[in-house]
Amino acid sequence: MFTTSRGISLILALAISALVAAFLSLMDESSFLLLLVAWGVSFSSAYLLISFTLEFFIFKEIGDIYSLLEKIQRKDLSEISEKGKKASISPLRKINKVINSYAIARQKEIDTLQKNAEFRREFIADISHELKTPIFATQGYIHTLLDGAIDDKQVRMRFLKRAAKSLDSLDILVQDLLTLNQMESGVIKFNFTEFDLKELMEEVMEELEHKASKRDMHIKFEVEPTKHYLTTGDRQKIYRVCQNLIFNAMKYNHNGGEVNVALTTLKNTIQVDIQDDGQGIPPEDLKRIFERFYRVEKSRSKEKGGTGLGLAIVKHILEGHKSKISVSSTVGKGSIFSFSLPLVKNEADEDKPKVVNL
Repeated sequence: MFTTSRGISLILALAISALVAAFLSLMDESSFLLLLVAWGVSFSSAYLLISFTLEFFIFKEIGDIYSLLEKIQRKDLSEISEKGKKASISPLRKINKVINSYAIARQKEIDTLQKNAEFRREFIADISHELKTPIFATQGYIHTLLDGAIDDKQVRMRFLKRAAKSLDSLDILVQDLLTLNQMESGVIKFNFTEFDLKELMEEVMEELEHKASKRDMHIKFEVEPTKHYLTTGDRQKIYRVCQNLIFNAMKYNHNGGEVNVALTTLKNTIQVDIQDDGQGIPPEDLKRIFERFYRVEKSRSKEKGGTGLGLAIVKHILEGHKSKISVSSTVGKGSIFSFSLPLVKNEADEDKPKVVNL
């Protein structure tokens, strides 16, 4: 009883009222009735005031602290919030707020560490899988040659070419990994210059024209004929972005399909849209396609080749240009990849639409 707010309030109120009555009893004109009334008023006032103070400023705050500590022990921080706490002169409430903030900060750190640990596990598994294929293939060809096939000239040359191709794939994978790591760590610097995005696109499509013709694929380029699409950026890296996106649009398209590349000038930006009419991307995969090694259909992607790092590199290059890559897709109908770059205005441009078929 005496450890509760009411018990403590009763003891303190009795002591205070007794002291008041004793002090008044020293006065000659004090009567018994006056002492009784003074004792009753001082007792009730002291009891109510002390009880209220203990209950709402001490015991309630201590109870909240215990409740918070129990939640921290259970790792149940779902109801803990940094908001909704008003400023108070109560030191216990301040302690409660400090513990609350500390618990939230530690939980965020734990969540981040868990996500990083999960990412590392997935990354190690992915990189091991990606490295295993070219290494095992090369080992197979080399050991076959060492076991006697090297004496057959035709077999020897065929196996050496296949081994070299596997090693080339391994080299591309390692180079892509190094590039991505350097971009994420800020080692690679961007060399910003002014260039014509239309000319860059034409160079990319000219490079990919032979691959498109082998699959009877059509690439359409929608631009305005006499207009200059001047922008600022790292031309070499933007070239890689456009090359990767157009190549992917071809790779995951069907034979005889169509890839549409469009440049649209807005108020202060140039919008780039690369559209295909291929197999499309399921909704559950759209948020993950820019992750390292993530493949929508692993078996089909393996057949088509690639390191699985292209879109991750595209994302980081565009982030270095203060831009973002976006994608919309419908399964069975195709996908549209879009990004924008700053527009350098040229008053000599004329606005006449043009479609170039390659």
